[in-house]
Amino acid sequence: MFKKTECLSSCGRARKKQKAIIVSELRLKYPLKELLKLSSLPRSTFYYYLKTSRTDKYIAEKQAIFELYERNKQRYGYRRITALLRQNNIILNHKTVLKLMRSLNIRGKRRKNEQYHSYKGEVGKIAENILNRDFTASKPFEKLTTDVTQFKVCNDKVYLSPVMDLYNREIVSYSISLSPNFEQIREMLQGLTDKVPEGATPIFHSDQGWQYQHAEYQRYLKEHNIIQSMSRKGNCMDNGAMENFFGRLKVEMYYGEKFETVDEFVHRLKEYIDYWNNERISLKLKGMSPVQYRTHYQHFN
Repeated sequence: MFKKTECLSSCGRARKKQKAIIVSELRLKYPLKELLKLSSLPRSTFYYYLKTSRTDKYIAEKQAIFELYERNKQRYGYRRITALLRQNNIILNHKTVLKLMRSLNIRGKRRKNEQYHSYKGEVGKIAENILNRDFTASKPFEKLTTDVTQFKVCNDKVYLSPVMDLYNREIVSYSISLSPNFEQIREMLQGLTDKVPEGATPIFHSDQGWQYQHAEYQRYLKEHNIIQSMSRKGNCMDNGAMENFFGRLKVEMYYGEKFETVDEFVHRLKEYIDYWNNERISLKLKGMSPVQYRTHYQHFN
């Protein structure tokens, strides 16, 4: 209920019709006069939309769509909204959901093409491309991938080095640094090896960045029975799963956002990774989050 009242005054994307819908729902519990004041909605406008909405057979579905959209911080497009509606026993096909979202003037955030490149030539040993764009895995910690991406925040730069499990797209380890140095990679590796199950020999894929050609990096993988794999030179699609994660991450919590300090950004970055792992559903994971999908596997194996 608080989310709805908060949206009346702070949701910049809510149109008059959306506000009228929320006011109509809340008027049974709150004075209409106060709701109209909070929403800056003229009484005549409210009654106009109230009258016209009575002929809309999708009024309840639109309310549900808008609430799910806001609850997920305007990140979800029509396909994920469709999946969430079904989880709430509201059955609509994706084309209808797309049409209703367009009528509400809402859509999922779209990515931009902005990349950080760590390639500095052949400064060490290049590993074979064992993964070869096969981003599917039959169990957790069978295939992993990593990369580094850059964010420009408050006249500074922040670097993220995550590890993704290709079984469920879960970020199983990551490190954040103000410099793309090897210490960041050490921290990422330590977090990873703390989680790799005993006896596992995962394939660990990356691009040909200098970090992954480093002798210490390659020695560490060998000591922990991790098989190294590398993309072909200059071929970002060979690491497409991680590129997709970076794209979604930046669209959903970075582009268009304002951060007062680097610390605030780092805090929100960590929050997003937790959200990605535990809450953000994926259609490829049968409408589950990565952690839910892994837990489901562990329950039956």
